[in-house]
Amino acid sequence: MSSGERAATGSGAIYPSLTGRKVIVSGGGSGIGAGIVEGFVRQGAAVAFVDLQEKPSEALVERLSDAATPPIFMPCDITDVTDYGARIATLIERLDGCDVLVNNAANDDRHKVGEITSEYWDERMAVNLKHQFFAAKAVVPTMRAAGGGSIINLGSISWHLGLDDLTLYQTAKAAIEGLTRSLARELGRDNIRVNTIVPGNVQTPRQMQWYTPEGEAEIMAQQCLNGRLQPRDIAAMALFLASDDARFCTAHNYWVDAGWR
Repeated sequence: MSSGERAATGSGAIYPSLTGRKVIVSGGGSGIGAGIVEGFVRQGAAVAFVDLQEKPSEALVERLSDAATPPIFMPCDITDVTDYGARIATLIERLDGCDVLVNNAANDDRHKVGEITSEYWDERMAVNLKHQFFAAKAVVPTMRAAGGGSIINLGSISWHLGLDDLTLYQTAKAAIEGLTRSLARELGRDNIRVNTIVPGNVQTPRQMQWYTPEGEAEIMAQQCLNGRLQPRDIAAMALFLASDDARFCTAHNYWVDAGWR
């Protein structure tokens, strides 16, 4: 069976260490986040996720209602870090802990340098960077008490490529890699691992609004591998990094980009 055929059947690695693991995901209602939520649920983990979009989030919960432990959804605006911290505390209580935090929520709206105001700068940093630190801060006491945990931050290939019209998004995503290194150093002696996943261009409904058929062809031409990345491809890396198989993986970036240059 080819790799493409295996992907089509939905087969993938099973991690026994993820069974019963307590997982919190931000921006889990659609796109990459939904793929990550489903991946952990199908591993037998207890998953809670937050998202601003209620309809797709509720639809995801319904779609996964057949799971042994269906996911928990809580509406939340992650840019209000005080409220977000309180929501995380509630989810930790409902899950009876938190072993894995996936900082996925982000927004890559396009913008021109000349249009950026101080207010817009603050809003972009809030939605793309600030919440990752404060979510990590919120789960650390629980992870420390449990003897360890895994924090997975979602970065982006965009700043490595220097794409147009994404200055603030790319600034935030570059900072996430520095945040990961710093947290990994500070939390490592508590057996809390911190890593960044760097996705390439993932084919989600949101991303498709930016690309014409010609743009799609250009992406394919820049990749080493044929095919378009799907949310499940990013989820596969998140599952590995959360599992005990990755027990000595920390402080680094893990690329899932089909070799996009």
